[in-house]
Amino acid sequence: MAIRPMTTADNAAVAQLIRAVSAEYELTADKGYSVADPTLDNLAAVYAPERHIYLVVEKEGHIVGGCGIGALQGFDDTCELQKMYFLPEIRGRGLANAISKLCMNFASRCGYDKIYLETTYLLPEALRLYRHLGFRELPQHLGNTGHNACEIPMQMSLVTV
Repeated sequence: MAIRPMTTADNAAVAQLIRAVSAEYELTADKGYSVADPTLDNLAAVYAPERHIYLVVEKEGHIVGGCGIGALQGFDDTCELQKMYFLPEIRGRGLANAISKLCMNFASRCGYDKIYLETTYLLPEALRLYRHLGFRELPQHLGNTGHNACEIPMQMSLVTV
């Protein structure tokens, strides 16, 4: 397995990954989850700007996981950990921890001071990971991410990363 930056050629595979995992957890588009993002089929363009990245996990030529960093609108010092999805076949191997740390290190190198995310109680594995990484729940959401169904806003300082 390899972790590498997403390319335009990965757009369809990453969109399919997000749709498959979202369906598994019943994170449907009508409920306001990221599977409803209008840019889902062209994520390489979303993560092309400076200070953005989407990393994919590739196994035997297939995209089986991914996670990204994007700017949080209205917050110059804060980025957002976004769209972390893994197929069942690679879960439990420490890849989510590894890719999260790669994303956090990228964010720190880009000059971000804090990293924010939104998640849901429907993803208990992700919630455990985020807490393990040092994210703490916030009393309210930051910015307008468009993912109103993700009821748990979390943040951590990148100063210690």
